[in-house]
Amino acid sequence: MATPDRVSYWNKTRSLMFLMLGLWFFFGYVIHFFVGPLNNIVILGFPLGFYMAAQGSLIAFVVMLFWFARKQNGIDEEHGVSEE
Repeated sequence: MATPDRVSYWNKTRSLMFLMLGLWFFFGYVIHFFVGPLNNIVILGFPLGFYMAAQGSLIAFVVMLFWFARKQNGIDEEHGVSEE
């Protein structure tokens, strides 16, 4: 039987997971569909499309990883299931 606290925990975890999947899809696929138009924007001598394809998406994934871990840890602590 699911208690209200357990349901709340999984709802928050599921929402965070879907948010992360959406961001992953955006940085993994959507940005790369627009590389051509983004190449018209030049920052420090590099076209933005080239930067996002070569480095930007990878940086976004690493930031997302740490942000996800922090948010999930907060959810775990809020519901009393965190690890030491």
